[in-house]
Amino acid sequence: MISMVGKSIRKWWALFALPTCAAFAIGFVVPFIIGIYLSFTDFTTVTDAEWVGLKNYSGVFTDKVFLHSLWFTVAFTIVTTLIINIAAFFIAYMFTKKMKGANLFRSVFFMPNLIGGIILGYIWQLLLNGILAHWGRSITYSGTYGFWGITILVCWQQIGYMMVIYIAGLQALPTDVMEAAAVDGASPRQTLFKVTIPLMMPSITVCSFLTVTNGFKLFDQNLALTNGAPSRMSEMLALNIYNTFYGRVGYEGVGQAKAVVFFLIVAIVALIQNKLTTSKEVAA
Repeated sequence: MISMVGKSIRKWWALFALPTCAAFAIGFVVPFIIGIYLSFTDFTTVTDAEWVGLKNYSGVFTDKVFLHSLWFTVAFTIVTTLIINIAAFFIAYMFTKKMKGANLFRSVFFMPNLIGGIILGYIWQLLLNGILAHWGRSITYSGTYGFWGITILVCWQQIGYMMVIYIAGLQALPTDVMEAAAVDGASPRQTLFKVTIPLMMPSITVCSFLTVTNGFKLFDQNLALTNGAPSRMSEMLALNIYNTFYGRVGYEGVGQAKAVVFFLIVAIVALIQNKLTTSKEVAA
């Protein structure tokens, strides 16, 4: 009976898998390949592309604004990844203990993630400008102000989401291991750093991967909060690519080349991060 069901599934798997594969190919694979091709051309539309080789890529690495956006984004990603994961883990650790109103507080912390990035950007622009006005400043006064403004916004938005993942990981920890640590006389601090955190590495891998990739890909919050001001000093990579592609006539090929470089950077960083955190995972 089981073998007959298996044969039936194998017979019809293509019927169900083909639509999904076709949608993936049309929506991702084909545009991705066309995008790589266009990065080697000079074009205004897809139909009038002219091959120029590596000319566009030479323009990428000689663009000082792009290089500034790259280092700005790298610094932002490092800072937000550390803050978000540390804060989210300890909030989750606190909420997995017995406390009154824990479920309500979990919902409150998660709610910012439900708000769109553009709306959040404008809301925090009003809030931060209102605070900075006491010193005659604004969020676009300098790149440093923009950096910390975007950092505060993104941390406020994402901590609750990562908290939920950490809560799920903490609740899935084997109770026998935790009880054994208590019987052996381990202090709460020792249990946390020697038992809980090592067993939580799969959740840490997921959360750190999400925060790293989200940091590099950030666009809408950057657009709404500072729009790269002043003088593009708070412009991140995604916004830089957008401004190059749509804001400079004749630079569509350079913008596409920047997008390919951007993809390679994010992919390499994500793979390295995933490899490093996965290597720290232990079995219970």
